[in-house]
Amino acid sequence: MDKGKVYLVGAGPGDPKLITVRGLEALGKCEVVVYDRLASPRLLRHVKPTAERIYVGKLPDRHTMKQEEINQLLVDLALQGKIVTRLKGGDPTIFGRVGEEAELLRKNGIEFEIVPGITSAIAVPAYAGIPVTHRDLASSLSIITGHESPEKLDRTIHWDKVTNATGTLIFLMGVAKIGYIADQLMLHGKPAHTPVALIRWGTRVEQETLVGTLASIEEQVKQAGFQPPAVIVVGEVVKQRELLQWFEHKPLFGTRVLVTRARAQASELADRIEELGGEPCEYPVIETREPESETALAALQEALAEPERYGWIFFTSVNGVDYFFRHLKRLGIDIRKFHRARIAAVGPKTAEVLEQRGLVVENIPGKYQAEGLLEQFRDRLQPGEQVLLPRGDLARELLPRELRALGLLPVEVDVYETVMAELQDEDELVLEWLREKAIHAITFTSSSTVTNLLERLRRSGVEHPQELLSGVMIASIGPLTSKTIREAGLELTIEAEEATIPSLLDALIEWKKRQTLI
Repeated sequence: MDKGKVYLVGAGPGDPKLITVRGLEALGKCEVVVYDRLASPRLLRHVKPTAERIYVGKLPDRHTMKQEEINQLLVDLALQGKIVTRLKGGDPTIFGRVGEEAELLRKNGIEFEIVPGITSAIAVPAYAGIPVTHRDLASSLSIITGHESPEKLDRTIHWDKVTNATGTLIFLMGVAKIGYIADQLMLHGKPAHTPVALIRWGTRVEQETLVGTLASIEEQVKQAGFQPPAVIVVGEVVKQRELLQWFEHKPLFGTRVLVTRARAQASELADRIEELGGEPCEYPVIETREPESETALAALQEALAEPERYGWIFFTSVNGVDYFFRHLKRLGIDIRKFHRARIAAVGPKTAEVLEQRGLVVENIPGKYQAEGLLEQFRDRLQPGEQVLLPRGDLARELLPRELRALGLLPVEVDVYETVMAELQDEDELVLEWLREKAIHAITFTSSSTVTNLLERLRRSGVEHPQELLSGVMIASIGPLTSKTIREAGLELTIEAEEATIPSLLDALIEWKKRQTLI
């Protein structure tokens, strides 16, 4: 059997978008990924669905795997002929013990590649508004481990040389030893008023910054109950934070949002949450797919067989548009055969995807649901006209019922089905976050996302999901979804003014502003 290969990849400091392009490539091609808590779980989305995921960090029922065991694990996997990616927080060569892993791989004749990452020593201060060098304040820096016992620190760190060797001192993993570190620096010549900053979980939603001086910082850490992991910055550059804070000023900073819509549609909402300083946790509870039953497929073919008979096509969702065109392609039907039909759309996004396909829609109704279509086009609808309704299998009956009442002939066709998403590896992490109240908000973009989230939690072993979600801010995209939320026994917090993603985000921002003022 041929030996495999191991990629030793720096995942960056925490923000998943700070991984390198080469690092993403290694994730995409691996057959096994080995990771720990310092690597963002969102990076696992870039791993093939068939790849094995091995967590070597700490779990409630298991201690962290020892480094020697991780080293051997990488060797064993590679000897099985597998392509392995070892995902490590920050840069693997800076206190990442990559040397030990690579050395054992080399001894066993296994090919490896070290993929550098953005080190937390530089990125974390930057996210706190602290540049580690500055033309007028510091032209050099030192990166020092603070994780060892005081005795070992004294053996490995020459305090008399380190203290004044560079303008900025960066200590990694030193929160528990902050008092000893500060004392040693003052003992060896640093003024007691030297600025110090501790940045916890930098670049993440939990980022927290504590600023003081060498003389005061130990007591501040105790008073604040400040916990690791954190980066410690010592030097005049810390004062720049007053001018350069940016990440913590974003409107959704500090907010982790559970995004429940289908994975294919979640990216727009997730990307915007991220741009606004929040952390999206993509947890798709629904999936859409083409109908599978012969009856449904036969009905589709019959409805699309005579395109010229339709006077209108009503599209009520982006999914409806997407799957409609998939079926046209599958059946070999030219869209130009629907030349008699006028096209109506619910919502600007639905209209946008139609226009991207070269189709001009009638005026978009102000109310982004079926009722809006009827209000907008009632005067233009002629009794006896046939109206094609390409929709999902869970669509409401209101639209076809009202069209019949007006004397029209609606032809309903299920172009897609909505089903519950399969349980995924991230379920355990989401459950942990929900139990720890580390999920701050949940967005629901349809009634099916509400019912399926509750059912998925039940299947994951949660007997009373409503209790688990108690206290979490719940955001709804519109009145129909809000009705389902209330009927499910959940407490609705906010509802978007318009049934659109931008409006939902605006509601989230307003809620966050109110929380900040409390």
